[in-house]
Amino acid sequence: MNTTQNRITYNPLQCGGKPCIRGMRIRVSDILQMLAEGVGNEEILQDFPDLEPQDIQACLLYAARRVDFERLAA
Repeated sequence: MNTTQNRITYNPLQCGGKPCIRGMRIRVSDILQMLAEGVGNEEILQDFPDLEPQDIQACLLYAARRVDFERLAA
């Protein structure tokens, strides 16, 4: 089953329409930025007690899929 399908949500009235985790006001971009800054999964889970490890994995999968698309050159 697609991990991002159930965990990454969009609501135009929440967080400026940015992708969030399971309808919470935790943006995917915030989690990705924390990971990029070297914050570990355990610390993220402590900072956001409503998150589950699968949510962090879903953020990474979401980011990977967003950058993995073909562009046709003319």
